[in-house]
Amino acid sequence: MTDASHRAAVAERAARSGGVVAREQFRGDLNVESKANKNDLVTETDRDAQRQVVATVLEAFPGDRFLCEEALSTRAGPEADYEPEAVDTIPSNGSVWVIDPIDGTANYVRGMRLWGTAVSAVVDGDPVASVTYLPSYGDLYAAGPENVMRDGTALSVSDRTDPETFAVAPVGWWDRDDRDEFGRLCSAVGDRFGDIRRLGSFQATLAHVADGALEGLVCTRPMAPWDTLAGVQMVRQAGGTVTDLDGEPWTHDSDSVVASNGETHEAFVAAGNEALEGE
Repeated sequence: MTDASHRAAVAERAARSGGVVAREQFRGDLNVESKANKNDLVTETDRDAQRQVVATVLEAFPGDRFLCEEALSTRAGPEADYEPEAVDTIPSNGSVWVIDPIDGTANYVRGMRLWGTAVSAVVDGDPVASVTYLPSYGDLYAAGPENVMRDGTALSVSDRTDPETFAVAPVGWWDRDDRDEFGRLCSAVGDRFGDIRRLGSFQATLAHVADGALEGLVCTRPMAPWDTLAGVQMVRQAGGTVTDLDGEPWTHDSDSVVASNGETHEAFVAAGNEALEGE
């Protein structure tokens, strides 16, 4: 087994294990806290699921580093005290695991089924394997160096070519003082495309671009790697296009995200830039 194949297998196992922890507590009595604002939520379940993901990875790669949404606990598992190394950015050399234990925590807290556990294995700055597991739906999206699968079935982006038939997601989070930008983005997307979707989980939205359920998404804000990296790899492996609002290939430190099926990608870019013009 190659290193990339090994990491892909571990990413799947880790995402499933963390997702099971979250699923067991879904719609239960949750301990919910706020972070940056009243709608930026974290639960103790997020931390429990993340500990399980980290513990699963460490069993196979005990020396690897982690970039996680939640603070990295030194207690990685119920029976082992590891000392996992946390980083705050993706290094250009070596290996790191990027983890979002519950992407879509607001959905999770509200009892909505669309949330997932996302895990990416990164080597020398590039993802070699990514998994997004949606436990409430039973769907697992897995991307490797050459393809992306959903529950073992190869995926490709939508083959629609008429923008008036496209379903497109405006994605991101805006503070109350910046809500006008969100309104402009929705208007710009509505003017150019047939329909709008807002799902509440960035990774699930990217997965649905990869599987053709959506034609694309536009995000005018910089987003963390744990929100984006897995899904971006999936869209690209499924034949789609992912750039920033300058039309340059998206990287983990880009200040915006535009993902599409590759048809009229310039219209997606234009929608995002129109939203920013009112600043």
